[in-house]
Amino acid sequence: MKKLLTISALGLVSAVCLAQNPIISTSYTPDPAPYVHGDKLYMFVGHDEDDATYFKMNDWQLFSTEDMVNWTYLGTPISTETFKWAYHGDRAWASQAIERNGKWYWYVCLNDADKNDVLAVAVADDPQGPYVDAIGAPLAKGFSFIDPTVMIDNDGRAYLFWGNKGLWYGELNDDMISFKDGYKEVPGFHDPACFGPQSIKMNWAKGKEELMVGFEEGPWVSRRGDLYYLTYPAGGVPEHMAYSTAPSIDGPWTYRGRIMNEAENSFTIHGGEVTYKGHNYMFYHNGKLPNGQGFHRSAAVEEFKYNPDGTIPFIPFTEEGPAPVGTIDPYKRVEAETMADSWGVKTDRLAGKKHYVRLIHNGDWIKVREVEFGTEGPETLTVETLNFKTPGTIEFYVNAMSDSPFASVKVDGTESVQTVEIKTRRPVTGKHDVYILFRGGDEQMFDFDWWKLN
Repeated sequence: MKKLLTISALGLVSAVCLAQNPIISTSYTPDPAPYVHGDKLYMFVGHDEDDATYFKMNDWQLFSTEDMVNWTYLGTPISTETFKWAYHGDRAWASQAIERNGKWYWYVCLNDADKNDVLAVAVADDPQGPYVDAIGAPLAKGFSFIDPTVMIDNDGRAYLFWGNKGLWYGELNDDMISFKDGYKEVPGFHDPACFGPQSIKMNWAKGKEELMVGFEEGPWVSRRGDLYYLTYPAGGVPEHMAYSTAPSIDGPWTYRGRIMNEAENSFTIHGGEVTYKGHNYMFYHNGKLPNGQGFHRSAAVEEFKYNPDGTIPFIPFTEEGPAPVGTIDPYKRVEAETMADSWGVKTDRLAGKKHYVRLIHNGDWIKVREVEFGTEGPETLTVETLNFKTPGTIEFYVNAMSDSPFASVKVDGTESVQTVEIKTRRPVTGKHDVYILFRGGDEQMFDFDWWKLN
């Protein structure tokens, strides 16, 4: 998604400096699935194509954060091509991943070669892959078998839930790629007391009005204490976020109400809640990026606190998103694809562990928040670029691009790794936001790999 630059980069920053939602600006990232592992929060997402006029999704992407404001692109580890038996087209829909015994299991929904809705699972030894098809066939197949969510309970038993206008679940074997006793419909699915009020709404896919159940799609299952939670898009289209609770994974489920309104500029909303570094976060998607809409959706996140009785409060949408819970150490290598915001640039679409920022043009920029310069400040700056095309300059600023840069690197293709002296009117110390501005001619310039202060 190359954004249309309608105002200058300098003027744009003043308008967006406080905005954090959506949290990814380099691609459209629907259906965010957060997962905490160690000191990182991973986010597994879908990928709406830039030219989509319907649900056009060919692969899945991965991001991570350690501070909730800067997100690192970790690649595009799997696609419909990962599953040789599947339809290799635009049906890479919602997913969720989990780790067990050193293996990573990524559950996805897509179509088989006959265009049937199916669930599949890919497995890897690392969250970034390489992933392989775990069973060489669908895990489950049926009409509206989409949007899988997975959890491992306190007793080690694992469960998979899924569905659209229907809701099914089954216990997984320890291998995480087969069901212990098959699967069945979630008890009470058709009961408004379990999953919310029913209503008559237009079903745009069928072109007629019909009865809509409370639950729509995209379940997210979790547990907190002795209570199980199912969070889900509800109410037909456009969707809002609601949830139900149960004393057991088998129910009975009790409808608890609306917790988010309809997503901004999107008729769907999909995500889930997670606890990270002592904070509770609700992920969802909206259509608020430039050119965003119902088929160009982007991940967003809000912090919330559970009520004393364990219920989830109503969570309003914000532009600023959650507060930071960590900082960036610039004296260690900072990947160029680690950012809080950006304008114009894209990331690669590669699997593996080496990634970079691409499609760089004059006036494009990257923002990195909460950069800790320390008490003495840096003396030099090192950057690495690759895939040189035309000359340009990389300028580094603190807090805003309206002042002079504290460092500037000329890129002419002669050296991929370059070190320059820091030049500032005063030492750069303490904690700041860093803006990285690219200047050059009218053509695409080069790709950007990483930077580091010395």
